[in-house]
Amino acid sequence: MLLSLLISLSHAADADAGKATYDVLCSTCHGATGGGDGVAGASLTPKPADFTDAAFWAERTDEGITKLIVEGGMANGKSPLMPPFGASLDAAKTADVVAYLRTFKPAE
Repeated sequence: MLLSLLISLSHAADADAGKATYDVLCSTCHGATGGGDGVAGASLTPKPADFTDAAFWAERTDEGITKLIVEGGMANGKSPLMPPFGASLDAAKTADVVAYLRTFKPAE
């Protein structure tokens, strides 16, 4: 746990690296452009989060998004269809994905 914290504190999040991870792990459900419209997402109920929707960002922090990625939806009172990625992503890669997700946030 301490190692993860130290990595996350010393790692400058890289949205480009996050895109590579997102494309492999997330786009199938959340879509290539983050609209919640991925191929697998079409058959899911509830639908995957739409990262291009201002309402999504109104209630989310980087810490909360990180927690969702690491622990999955069920552990956070969200969709049980959102799997946990804590076993497959280290703190640095998770921070990169969060940085990439922020690129979908609409301008205020």
